[in-house]
Formats: sequence, C-alpha cells, structure tokens
Amino acid sequence: MMRGVLIGLLTALAAAPLAANDWPHWRGPSGTGVAASSALPSTWSAKANVAWQAPLEGAGVSSPIVWGDRVYVTSQAGDGRRQSGRHPTLAQGVDPAAAGESTLAATLRKPRTGVVFVVEAFDRATGTRVWSHETAAEGELPPVHDKHNLATASPVTDGERVYAWFGTGQLVALDAAGKPVWTRNLATDYAPFDINWGHGSSPLLHGDSIILLCYHSQMSYLLALDKRTGRVQWKVDRPAGVESYSSPVVARGPGGPELIVNSSTGVESFDPSSGKTLWHYPEVNRFPIPVAMTDGTHLYMSRGYRSSPYMAIRLGGRGDITSSHVAWRVPTGAPYVSSLVLYEGLLYMGGENGVVSAIDAGTGRRLWQERIGGVFTASPIAGDGKVYFVSESGETVVLKAGRTAQVLSRNTLPGHFVASPAAAAGRLFLRADDRLYAVGQ
Repeated sequence: MMRGVLIGLLTALAAAPLAANDWPHWRGPSGTGVAASSALPSTWSAKANVAWQAPLEGAGVSSPIVWGDRVYVTSQAGDGRRQSGRHPTLAQGVDPAAAGESTLAATLRKPRTGVVFVVEAFDRATGTRVWSHETAAEGELPPVHDKHNLATASPVTDGERVYAWFGTGQLVALDAAGKPVWTRNLATDYAPFDINWGHGSSPLLHGDSIILLCYHSQMSYLLALDKRTGRVQWKVDRPAGVESYSSPVVARGPGGPELIVNSSTGVESFDPSSGKTLWHYPEVNRFPIPVAMTDGTHLYMSRGYRSSPYMAIRLGGRGDITSSHVAWRVPTGAPYVSSLVLYEGLLYMGGENGVVSAIDAGTGRRLWQERIGGVFTASPIAGDGKVYFVSESGETVVLKAGRTAQVLSRNTLPGHFVASPAAAAGRLFLRADDRLYAVGQ
C-alpha cells in the first residue's frame, strides 16, 4: 500500500515543475503519459465538445506536442515505398480487417510529385495554422510498413526550438517562427536508415542534448547532438543488427540520470552525458516497440512482440542486473505496440485485442482486466482521475482510474488513429492520420 502511495507521489512530483499548458514530448511532461492539467474532458463527439479541428498538409502517425500557445505536428506529403508482409497484430492472432484496422496508405490521397516532410504549428486556442515548414525527402526512401510512414517519430520542443526527425534520417531544428536553425541527415552522415518495418524512434531532449536512437540493420548507434548547433557530443556504436523501434527515455535514478533503451537484445542503460554503459538486462526480443516509464526509483516497461513480457527494474544498477535489480517480471500479457502508462501507483495497458488491464506497479499483480473492444496502437494517457484509450477506429474509451474497472464514456471522432494523444490546458489533442482535433472547451 505504502509503495503505491510513494509511486503516485513521485510521479506527481516529477510533473510538478512543468506547466499544465505544455506537452513537449510524445509521452508528456514527465515522460510517463500523465497530464499535469487539473481538468480534462470526459465526453465529446464530432458535433459536441470539439474546440476545433484542422486538416493537415500530409499524413502520419507522429503525436502532437504542445508548448505555450502552440501545437506542433509532423506529416509526410506524398507516398513512399511500402513494406508488405504480416501486419504486426497478426502475430497476436488478430485479424486486422475483422478488428476494424486500416492502413495509412489508404489515407495518402493527395497527389504529389515526390515526398515532402511537413512540420505545422497551430494556435492552441483556435486551431489556426500559424506556420508550416516543408523539407524535401532526400535520397532513396526506405520502405515502411503499411501501418505508418516516414513521419512516425514525434517532434520534441524546449519552447525555443522544435526538433523534427523523419524516417529518411533527416533531422531539422526550427525556431519559434518555423525557420530552420540547423539540419542534419544521419543517413548520409553514417548509414542508410534500414530497419524492417521502418524507423519509429522519437528524439529526446535532455539538458543541452538531443538524443537519437538509431538501432538499425546496417548500423546501430546511439547519438547525442548539441541541440543548439547539431554538432556531435557523443556516439555509442552497437553491433550491426541490434534493432529498436522504441524511443529512449531518461530516468532520474539514485545515482544520477539514466538513459534507457528498449532494444532487441534487452534493456540497456547509459549515462546521458557521455554515452557510457551503466547496466543491461539481456533478453532477446526481435521487435521492441514500447518505451519505459519511471517513478524515480523503478523502471516499468513491456518488451513487446511474441510473449510480450512486462517488468519492473530498480534503477541504479551496474553491469548485468538480471539477478540484482529486477523487482518483478510477468512473462506474458503486455501489448505488442503501445506503451504502458503509470498513474497513481498503477500501470495501465491496452493492446491489439481490445483488452485493457490495470497492474499494481509495486508487485506486478494484475488488478483487473476488461475487454472494451477496439484495436489500441496508440499509447494510453492519464490525468484528472481518468485513463484514455484511443482505438484505431476513432473511439476513445475513458476509464475511471483505480483498482476496479469502470468505463466512464465512449467518444468517437471520424478518422484513423494510430498516434498517441496529448493533453494540455484542459484539452486533449487527438491526431488522426491527416487531421488534428482539439477536444474540450
């Protein structure tokens, strides 16, 4: 009981320094998917409680971010190469057609010569497009799965600049007016972006660094650039073929910050100031997608794919921590794609089979499991005593947070939704493939 209270307190404290009006990263101000807003909407529809909606200049599955009076989102205009093969959910035994899934390829309907990457800024209050910046795709376009495209990585901001990274390896830093400050192309700097289902990792800001996870087939590395200039601060090479579709996170451990990576060879921790390896948990998993959550003492994560284990790891370890720092591990049952959300001492998860669960973060014990229907690729978020699960069909199921399952509402918007939502200033920002919604008044 005390452990759960402590987790909730630490989570709240982690979010405290950040304004309720900001959601600077795809997992929110504290990196846990928890909103700092004190009031969030419970009910809406296409005709009610939608403050505004705006068409996007392209399509994509990156999540919107919010800073001050701006909402930023990235897209791809024009279609690229598609990677055919089994849909990821088929590995879980779910028929995507029967589950109501569709592909991003069906949304890319605007005729275009070539592929262009778009960063758009909207007025948070009105939805007016403030500016738009286009970057032409360079080089041979890597193939991606039908589920997404080359605008999958979510942007990140520190309030002064917006950083957008695309599946070709192109990275652009824009100022508040949408003007480029610096650009880089990691595919030409190092090696072509080559990963089976297409690049999916989002950039991370930490101090003066922007940290980029490039665990690909031809070359695998972790890279820190100076966010002001784009110059390399450090680079850690990994063996070729070590892959990841996940995004890095920084956890504040007892011995200092730890940079956490979910990779195909296990869970890894690095010193974010130097790239020095701190610890590792060896466990093979071919397609790691979910990101880690942290409460300041423990790391919580699912590994994705096949058996889909999930676990808690005590921070502060060194070397192989298998026998020393694994607090608990459940061998199966977590989602393949979506990440967990940590809220008030509980972990919530929802996956491709329409089943959502609540887990006691202190013990790993499942408290409840409920089949609510839908296909959940987007990661859930939480706040204001509620947990939000956005299905691909556009239905958001709102649950009351707690140790028993209680559905508060079901709310549907038109569109196909893979991107995870953002929450700021009392509103939810929901991104369909080619449209952005602001929910709440």
